[in-house]
Amino acid sequence: MHARKRGKSGSKRPISKVPPSWLKLTPEEVEGLVVKYAKEGYPPSMIGVILRDKHGVPLVKQVTGKSIKQILKENGLLPQIPEDLANLIERARRMRAHLEKHKSDRYNRHRLQLVEAKIHRLVKYYKRVGELPPDWKPTLVYEYR
Repeated sequence: MHARKRGKSGSKRPISKVPPSWLKLTPEEVEGLVVKYAKEGYPPSMIGVILRDKHGVPLVKQVTGKSIKQILKENGLLPQIPEDLANLIERARRMRAHLEKHKSDRYNRHRLQLVEAKIHRLVKYYKRVGELPPDWKPTLVYEYR
C-alpha cells in the first residue's frame, strides 16, 4: 500500500460554472446563510453540505462568485487555524490519549507518526501561502517511547 495514492470516489462537483436556473436564492441570501451557519458554530465544510442538502445550493462559488472561505474572511468569521489542520491535530490528540492508556500499541504509534508527518507538511504549506504566521507551531507533544 502506498501512502500518497488515494481513490477517486466521492461526490463530484457540478460541471457548469453558472448557477442553475432552478435555484431561487440570490447571492446575498446565500452569503447570509453562510454567515448565519458560521455564527452557529459550523465549520466551512459542514456549511457547504448544509447549503447543498437543506437549501439546494449546489456550489456556493457558482452562486456568489466567492468561496465559503472568502465569505467567512470578509465577515471576520474565519477560524484561527484551517479546518483540515485542526481536524488532524485533534486526531493526533486522540491518538496520544489512547497511547497513554495502551503504551505497547505499536500500530497506533506508527499511525500517530504518519498523522504528525501530515500535520507538518500541511503547516509548511499554510506558512508558505500565508494562511498561518511564519512562527506558528502546532501544540504537539513528542512522546513515543
